[in-house]
Amino acid sequence: MSGIQSQNGKAFEYACLSALAQMATNAQAVHIAENAPYFTAQNAFFSSDDAVQAQMHSAAVAAGKALMRLEPQLTYVDTSDSIFLSLQTDAMGISGDVRDVLCVRKQSGWQIGLSCKHNHHAVKHSRLSASIDFGAKWFSVPCSNAYFDAVRPLFLALEDIRKTSIPAPLWGNVFQKEETYYLPVLHAFMDELVRLDVAYPKTIPTGLIRYLIGANDFYKIIADNVRRITRVEAINLEGKLNQPSPARSAIVNTPRLKYPTRFFHVGMRPDSTTTAEVVCDEGWALSFRIHSASSRVEASLKFDINLISLPKTIYAQVEPW
Repeated sequence: MSGIQSQNGKAFEYACLSALAQMATNAQAVHIAENAPYFTAQNAFFSSDDAVQAQMHSAAVAAGKALMRLEPQLTYVDTSDSIFLSLQTDAMGISGDVRDVLCVRKQSGWQIGLSCKHNHHAVKHSRLSASIDFGAKWFSVPCSNAYFDAVRPLFLALEDIRKTSIPAPLWGNVFQKEETYYLPVLHAFMDELVRLDVAYPKTIPTGLIRYLIGANDFYKIIADNVRRITRVEAINLEGKLNQPSPARSAIVNTPRLKYPTRFFHVGMRPDSTTTAEVVCDEGWALSFRIHSASSRVEASLKFDINLISLPKTIYAQVEPW
C-alpha cells in the first residue's frame, strides 16, 4: 500500500471513530481512548485537505447511520456501562484481527469492530519468501518440502540480484520479472494450497478465511468517493453482531455466514501473470495479486488479497451521501 493510501486509510479510521462517537453520544456516554493509533489517525485526517476531510466525514456519517439500525447497543442508555471507542494498532491486523475501530461496553462484554476501507477492498497484504512458511502462519500446518524446493531458488536468485549493487537495482530493470519470478512463485503457492487441502480435508478453506478476516466478527466499511456511497457489510461468522439491547432488537437482522470447506477452483486469472484466484463453496472467492512491495529488488514478494465474492446471505447496506 502506498504512503498516500496508508495516510488516507488512517484518516478514514479517525473519521469513522469520530462519526460513531458523535452519533452514540446523543443517547449514551462515550469515552475515546486517546492512544498512539488515535493520534496517528487524527494527524492523518487533519493533514488532509478540507475537501478530502469533508468526503471522509460524509462517508463515515453514512456508515454510522447504517450501524445505528444494526446495533441497538449503540443507542441504549446505561449509566453504569458506557461505550468505549478505540483504534487498534497495525500489529493487530498482522496477528489476525482486521478490525480498525473497536466499540465496547466493558460491563456487559458487548463489542463490535469496524474494518475501514477508503476506496479499496483489500483484506490482507501477506509476504512470501524463501523462509516464510505460509502454511504454518496461515493454517498452523507446515508447507511441504516440495513447496520450498520450488520457491527457494527463485528467492535466492532475487537475493543475488539485490546484492549486485547498493542501493539494490530497480524492479523495472529486471528482465521479464513476471514470467521469471511472479508466475513460478504463484504456481508454487497454488500447488501447495491444493496439496495442503488434500492432506487436511475441509480445514484449509476454513483456515484461509479465518486467516484473512480473523476470528472476530466485524462490519466492513467501504467508502466510494466516486459514487458518493458507503457500503457496510456484516461479516458475521461467529454470530456476535446484531445483538439486541435490553430495550429492543435491531431494526435490521444480519444472517450468520458459513465458513467454506471446499476449494472449487485454484488457478490463474485468465490473461494474467500476476493474479491467482481461489473459489470456494458457500459463495467465497478470493484473488491473490503478487507484486514487488518496493521499487527496489528484495528477496520477497507481497500479496494484495481481495475478497471478490462473498456468500449470498451476507447483509450489505449501501448508504448514499
